[in-house]
Amino acid sequence: MVERNQAQYGYGSSSQTASAEYDQGLRAYMLKVYNYMASGVLLTGIIAMMVGQSPNLAGMLFNLVPTANGFGIAGYTGLGMIAAFSPLAFILVLSFGANKMSAGALQGIFWAFAAMMGLSISSIMFVYTGASIAQTFFITAASFGALSLFGYTTKKNLSGMGTFLFMGLIGLIIASVVNLFMQSSMMDFIISAAGVLIFAGLTAYDTQKIKQQYAYNSSHEGAAKSAILGAVTLYLDFVNLFMFLLRFLGNRE
Repeated sequence: MVERNQAQYGYGSSSQTASAEYDQGLRAYMLKVYNYMASGVLLTGIIAMMVGQSPNLAGMLFNLVPTANGFGIAGYTGLGMIAAFSPLAFILVLSFGANKMSAGALQGIFWAFAAMMGLSISSIMFVYTGASIAQTFFITAASFGALSLFGYTTKKNLSGMGTFLFMGLIGLIIASVVNLFMQSSMMDFIISAAGVLIFAGLTAYDTQKIKQQYAYNSSHEGAAKSAILGAVTLYLDFVNLFMFLLRFLGNRE
C-alpha cells in the first residue's frame, strides 16, 4: 500500500530521479578529476622525455658526464636545484592558497606544477634504461587503476587508514632525509618497499575521500576547484608510486 501510494503521488519516482541525477553528477565529477590527473601525468612525462632526449636542455639542469650509453649525471646545476625543489613550493601554494584563487588560476598552477615536476624527475632518464622506465610506468598505471577502482567501489570505510598512512608518510620522509647521510642500501630498500605500500594505500584512500567530498561539492560553487585539488592528490599518489616502483624495477644505465 505504501509503495502504491508513493508511486501514485510521485514520491518514489522523485527519489529515483534524484538518485540517478546524483550518480550521473558523481560520474561526471570523478571523470573530470581523472582527466585532470591523467593530463598532468602526460605533461610531466613529455617534459621529462624532452629533457632526457636533449643534452642541451639537460645540461642546464645537470652536470653531465659522458658514458658508454650516452650521458650520466654527476650533480645538479643551480637551475637544476631550483627545478628539483620547486614542486614543493607549488604544493604549498595549492594546499594553503586554493581558497583564495579562481578555478582558472588553480588550473594554471596545476599545469605549471606538472611541468616543473617533469623537470624535477627528468634525472631518471639518465639513470634508468628507457625500456625499464616504460615498463614501470605501465605497471604503475595498471596498479593505480586497480587501487583507485577499489577505493571508488568498496563499501568499506577507509577513513581509518588515513591517520596510519599519514604517519607512515611522515616517517618515510624522515627516513629518506636520514639516509641521504647514511647511504645505507638496506635502509634504501626498506624505504622503497614502505613507499610502495604507503602510496598504494593512499591511492585507494584518497579516491574514496574524493568521492565522498562530492556530496558537499556537487551543489557548491567550488566544485570545479575541488576537482582540480582532487586531481593533484591522485597525481601525487601516481607519481610517487611510480618513483618507488622504479627503484625496484628499473634497470640502471
